[in-house]
Amino acid sequence: MKKAYRVKKNSEFQEILKTGKSFANRELVIYYKEKPLQTHFRIGISVGKKIGNAVTRNRIKRYIRQSFIQLEDLVIEEIDIIIIARKPAVDMDCKQIKNSLIHLLRKQNLLLYK
Repeated sequence: MKKAYRVKKNSEFQEILKTGKSFANRELVIYYKEKPLQTHFRIGISVGKKIGNAVTRNRIKRYIRQSFIQLEDLVIEEIDIIIIARKPAVDMDCKQIKNSLIHLLRKQNLLLYK
């Protein structure tokens, strides 16, 4: 995933967490904030230390990034998204994480096509 598609700065993370809307299922929490005039969506991923060791956390982040690469054409453009993984995400493979993300994005109407 290109760097332009990522939320990197802590100040941007905090702004989205404080002022954005949130929605969750068992595995993931999504915070999102609309950004008018933005040419593409941006994502930030957070996987806490309680989830597991570094290998496990990086694997979950890789799966989330891969899912967004596959969903790139379907996600609305004018939005910043923060994804926080929960403990059940440890036991999931890439396809399951993608389905969980699709479920959350559909619930909040963040996909172009229903």
